[in-house]
Amino acid sequence: MGLFSSPAKVYKPAAEVDLGPGSDEHYISPNVRAPRVAGLLVKLLAWVLETPVLGWIVLAVLKRDNLVYKLVSDAEIPEPPLFTATHTWRDIPEQNVRRAKPGLSPAERVQEAVGCLPARLPEPAAALAVPGGPASGFRRWTVRDFHRAYSSGQTTPAMVARRFLAAAKECSDLKMAMFISCDAADVMRQAEDSTRRYQQGAPLSAMDGVLVAVKDELDCLPYPTTGGTRWLGAARRCAADAACVAALRACGAVLAGKANMHELGAGTSGINPHHGSTRNPHDPGRVAGGSSGGSAAAVCAGLCPVALGADGGGSVRMPAALCGVVGFKPTAGRLSNSGLLPLNWTVGMPGILAATVEDALIAYAAIVDQSKPSPLQQPELNLPLLMCTRSMANIRLARYGKWFDDSSEDIRSLCGKALRMLHARYGWETVEVTVPEIEEMRLAHYVTMGSECTASLAKYLDNMDRSEIGWDVRIGLSAYGSFSSRDYLNAQRLRSRQMYFHERIFEAADAIVTPMTGVTAYPLQDDALRTGELDYINGAALVRYSIAGNFLGLPAITVPVGHDRGGLPVGLQLVGRPWSEATLLHLAHAVQEACWERRLPPKVHFDLLLAKH
Repeated sequence: MGLFSSPAKVYKPAAEVDLGPGSDEHYISPNVRAPRVAGLLVKLLAWVLETPVLGWIVLAVLKRDNLVYKLVSDAEIPEPPLFTATHTWRDIPEQNVRRAKPGLSPAERVQEAVGCLPARLPEPAAALAVPGGPASGFRRWTVRDFHRAYSSGQTTPAMVARRFLAAAKECSDLKMAMFISCDAADVMRQAEDSTRRYQQGAPLSAMDGVLVAVKDELDCLPYPTTGGTRWLGAARRCAADAACVAALRACGAVLAGKANMHELGAGTSGINPHHGSTRNPHDPGRVAGGSSGGSAAAVCAGLCPVALGADGGGSVRMPAALCGVVGFKPTAGRLSNSGLLPLNWTVGMPGILAATVEDALIAYAAIVDQSKPSPLQQPELNLPLLMCTRSMANIRLARYGKWFDDSSEDIRSLCGKALRMLHARYGWETVEVTVPEIEEMRLAHYVTMGSECTASLAKYLDNMDRSEIGWDVRIGLSAYGSFSSRDYLNAQRLRSRQMYFHERIFEAADAIVTPMTGVTAYPLQDDALRTGELDYINGAALVRYSIAGNFLGLPAITVPVGHDRGGLPVGLQLVGRPWSEATLLHLAHAVQEACWERRLPPKVHFDLLLAKH
């Protein structure tokens, strides 16, 4: 039994756990009592944890306080460990889909996806000129808006790229810290090549000329991949585009630079002492979230309709919700991890941030990995016919009330209202269930992610000066390095239990519905900008609903459903059964339609399509 730990939990067999709404399973809200730590206190704690013996004792106390010993390390768990969150092929009947032909190129898949979308919205200029029209006031320009403007000659990719570079410079002057690097010459070269293709009447796809930001966790030439550090780009050479990036380049997308991120993905705030802390365009005094905060903020501010992120513990979906955009993480294995920093082997993967669900579908079609033809590895690709979402019948959404309601009052209210609107519009039912061992799953995921991160980075960390690393991340790495093989094995036993629970729930429901975060974007404090911070209370609230998507490899998406009383965005999350991306996109599209009128413009936003300069 761990030092100072209370008696460890003894788990009953998973098959004996009641998953019904009347279950007596005890819900544990995250057991977080630690005060916020920033500035000099962060430095002091990092020094203590890196001190032999003293650091071990302090870590033991911290692990006890967070129930790691009781619920994971010393627990008695009957199930065998499960070491990967990959899923074998299974026949999932999905409504209103088009099966993509095997062997299509990324550009051809994009065109297939465009054919699945509803009728186009009004022309951009006309849409904003119609008082009271569906797009009057604020509107996010989409991939189709840009493609239509380029095809009609209303503007060109080169003109939009120049506006983008001016906007990126303005954001830098405002200290928004959305990008780590942006090569203006490379952006203009791509945009000019795209402009020539449109002039010749031969764009590669609907994404030709569309700006896409790339999180600095994915390889994208000509940039180094820093992972938000100031040292990894030199230690690890970037020789080729990541698979997702290469697919977008093949579609003609203009890769706009490397988006900022929380250092090594080891935080939820997006505070980065090396490259600046990404600020939320809805309120630049607040966090954008992490770790894909730069990608989320760039989409939110109108700098691009699509961005790539990476999601190891909600790192795409959390900042998407805080910034009021769509965040989409497909099933583990749907997207290639080639060219993604291997920070979390079994829980991390690329993801998509987008202005709309339609744009998320287009980007998904472009980057989906179809290099695995065997049906034992993954099923064929279904694309949702989003023009037919209204005819989706007999949809059942699973809701665990105690968990759903463990969020702020505004978030509970807005997410609950969205469910009632779905029932009124579509007749979709919400069924009450119990999702057992939520806090246990969070801790097991933390042990897994931390263990894999330290193993992945060991060849670098063992031979470098820790002063090169941010103070808050140094504390995280100390905690990660304290996990034992027993910790990791028991975490995988809990993973096995959770896989069983979720498979049972999906026998009765098409998706699990939750808020995306427990709180909206919280203020950036000046004392954290140079050191980072340890805000475990807000951090636990941000990750409260995100873990199953990564720990179990399930597809998940977040969609904006309104704003709290302070004008900050709120997101609703849908978690689907394996390989059900088409159904999940249908459901997300329905939420978007129901809540579209609740969108408010960010305080920092740029119109790259209708700008006069």
